[in-house]
Amino acid sequence: MPPRLLQRLPTSIHKSLAHSPNTGLISHRPSSTHPPSLLKITNLPAPSPHPGQIKILTLCSPHNRNALSTQLVSELAHEINTIRDQTTKEWKNGGPVGQGTRVLIVASALDEVFCAGADLKERRRMGIDDRTRTFLAHLRSTLSTLHHLPIPSIAAIHSTALGGGLELALACTLRVCANSATLGLPETRLGIIPGAGGTYRLKALVGEGRAMAMVLTGRKVSGRSLGLWGIAENVVGLEKGVGVGDGRERVLERAVGLAGEVCGGAPVAVGAGMRAVREGDGEGVVEGKEYEVCCERGREDREEGLRAFGEGRRAVFRGI
Repeated sequence: MPPRLLQRLPTSIHKSLAHSPNTGLISHRPSSTHPPSLLKITNLPAPSPHPGQIKILTLCSPHNRNALSTQLVSELAHEINTIRDQTTKEWKNGGPVGQGTRVLIVASALDEVFCAGADLKERRRMGIDDRTRTFLAHLRSTLSTLHHLPIPSIAAIHSTALGGGLELALACTLRVCANSATLGLPETRLGIIPGAGGTYRLKALVGEGRAMAMVLTGRKVSGRSLGLWGIAENVVGLEKGVGVGDGRERVLERAVGLAGEVCGGAPVAVGAGMRAVREGDGEGVVEGKEYEVCCERGREDREEGLRAFGEGRRAVFRGI
């Protein structure tokens, strides 16, 4: 991770990256039989005294501008499925929740792009046959798993996210964008439509009219519109003259800060709140069910929250 970002991160995270052998940048090691990994993995401790960690998956495929190739999608699927299995196991085992990954961040190692979308060169080699259909099914499944993770996920977008790149971002729970970022779904310019959730996930965020405009025209959105339209929950204003590398670092810094805020909540309550918002039926049934989860599964954290409020201090949650 670049030194400038280390200097601006919260002290606890900075110290961990600088001194701990168990955190920081961890890349899959290439072997004689496997190509170099296209993902870099960083584990940051949640801000003290909260349990768990913040995991950053950084796309690093410079030869094709982080395009969603078969290899990159396979690596993303492996990491996302691992997080799903680990967090689901926590919930099912009946023990403390939130001891592993609390928040997932998806970012880019490239200054010029977040994710350029589909790897069109690879797609042309596939042709229109079962290989393409198999790849798309795998991509859809991966993004669906990301969207339904039991923990929040954040896309840190500093630059271009087009097609599948925007679909990857839309599958995350939240999005942090630079005001210089450019997002779009240009698939109709290629004779197809978004095929990995872009149509309905975009509609859920910006409404049918704006989603229609972006899909039918291939129009790109940037600047203030990212926040005004609701595509990004957090827009990082970059002054003129800020280098693309600095911009990427600032967006990641903001995403890590947002993840730290999430970690300040009770793990059981954060999970319950996500499900209540995502699955809410408009009648309060799901909300009522998840409230009971907080009272039963998160009983001790609920009591700690009330006690801390009365004592005028920050609550220290343990996921129970």
